[in-house]
Amino acid sequence: MTRSRRLLVLALAVLLLGGLAGVMVVRAAARSEQTRAGDPTAAPGKVTLDRRGALAFVNGAQGPHRGALVSVPDRSPGDERTASGLTCLRFHASSGTGVCLSSSPGALAQDNRALIVDSGLRTLRGFPLAGTPTRARVSPSGHFAAWTVFVAGESYGAAFFSTRTSIVDTRTGALEPDLEKFTIVLEGRPYSASDTNFWGVTFSKDDDTFYATLGTGNQTYLVKGSISRRSVTSLATNVECPSLSPDETRVAYKKRVQRGAALWREHVLDLRTLREQPLSEKRSVDDQALWLDDRTLAYALPADGSVDTTDLWTVPADGTGTPRVLAPAASSPSRLG
Repeated sequence: MTRSRRLLVLALAVLLLGGLAGVMVVRAAARSEQTRAGDPTAAPGKVTLDRRGALAFVNGAQGPHRGALVSVPDRSPGDERTASGLTCLRFHASSGTGVCLSSSPGALAQDNRALIVDSGLRTLRGFPLAGTPTRARVSPSGHFAAWTVFVAGESYGAAFFSTRTSIVDTRTGALEPDLEKFTIVLEGRPYSASDTNFWGVTFSKDDDTFYATLGTGNQTYLVKGSISRRSVTSLATNVECPSLSPDETRVAYKKRVQRGAALWREHVLDLRTLREQPLSEKRSVDDQALWLDDRTLAYALPADGSVDTTDLWTVPADGTGTPRVLAPAASSPSRLG
């Protein structure tokens, strides 16, 4: 076969593969627009972050509003969902300010961004992300936001992974791009290592204190940090994705109980005594839980028979009770108002 014929065959093959890929994309898009029987319904409408008595979350139900930020009355989360035009992989809001971690196809790779939005979901600031979004939090005042991305690897159980966690002042746009630059005091001593990773920030009401997970040396630690001093200090071991209670006396977190299978159990840690309380949820929870109030936690678990959809569940924070479904096909909840 001559060189010109080889080039012609190659060009035809590229065109054929491109056409097949285009058909697959169109078919996938068509499937995503189709609702499924029994799924929660959503209708377009106005979603505002200062609406009291409402719960916002990312809609996971199949259909045209999949991935959209939606809201429902917090007393009747099974009602039809009001769908906004904002699409997020992760979302959190407090005091009328939200952070949306979005991902869209780019020319060569995914275009991942963190968007700071106001109560009307208008974008105030945008920041490029260095990896896949995984955690997001806004401080109680709305003055700070934090996010974590995976820079490499696919999960906490992977052999090699790296995270990058950032904190931004939502008022000024001042960005701390990487908590790994903060001073670390580990078990009472200054610490520095090349394998440090941070994830899962949760904020105090004082607009300076935060808690997060530090991973290093094949161990995870709960650390207490100061934004102004750019420092963190370890408090306890085997703590991941902490979430500070509204009364700021406890931290909910996932505790690794089986190293090989990446199995976590939800616990609550008393910050004064460092006593831990396992919760009645016995399934493995890979999420940063949200306190709905001082007594109740919400978190996401994979939906039955699905690999890319989660349901929101709740459980009492004192170890009693039974887990129950809060909202099917949902993730990243926030109490509004």
